[in-house]
Amino acid sequence: MLDNLLILIVSGLFSGFLAGLLGIGGGTVLVPLLVTLGYIPVQAVATSSLAIVITSLSGSLQNWRMGYLDLQRVILLGSPALITAQFGVYISNLLPDYMLLTSLGILLIINVFLGNLRQRLATRPTSTSTKTAKIFPIIARLGTGGTAGFLAGLFGIGGGVIIVPLQILFLEETLKIAIQTSLGVIVMTTVSATIGHASQGNVLFPIGLILGAGGLVGSRISTSLLPKLPNRVVQFCFCGLLAILAVYTFWQAWQSYSRT
Repeated sequence: MLDNLLILIVSGLFSGFLAGLLGIGGGTVLVPLLVTLGYIPVQAVATSSLAIVITSLSGSLQNWRMGYLDLQRVILLGSPALITAQFGVYISNLLPDYMLLTSLGILLIINVFLGNLRQRLATRPTSTSTKTAKIFPIIARLGTGGTAGFLAGLFGIGGGVIIVPLQILFLEETLKIAIQTSLGVIVMTTVSATIGHASQGNVLFPIGLILGAGGLVGSRISTSLLPKLPNRVVQFCFCGLLAILAVYTFWQAWQSYSRT
């Protein structure tokens, strides 16, 4: 029991550290770790959602105090996510364990390419508007927020790695505004996902609270470290970690499939 508690504390610290350092939502790390500890995938997804609520809420409150959080943007993007998160929860309860893990592995691989896309978009000259943003603003916001919500419910991730490039591409937001807004949206998506999973009895509340508390500490440490690291080093660590986690998640999926 004590060993598991220590592992959970370290896991929370590690996921928070990576979230602050690489911009990776804690769920990409926590879900595989919880499955390794013996929890079924849907419990890992649900409990990860609770942990992310804590860390994203802390970051959003800090942005709000500093005047960097536009609540109108957050509400417009987060509102559709409240609904689509429930669809993700529903599907996660229907999928066999190996299919849920395989899908998460595929998402991690996609995130590698999206992370590279985000880096390129960050250096792109920004304009005040685009044809897409002018003509289809409601569709763009519904699609962006809805995607984040669905992924939060299905995989127990915040969706920041995906929603940030979508905001830049379709809503013409700067990288900084996109990151700050996405963190607020993640609060809404993960709260919705946690409520949905809790109604199904999937959330392990003591474990989620421990992981979330550890994530708070870890993210504060990495946030102070990040400015000192070269961008190339950060990008290499980002892609390398996601690739390793994807391979490991595929292996867990195969193990789960072999037991069926």
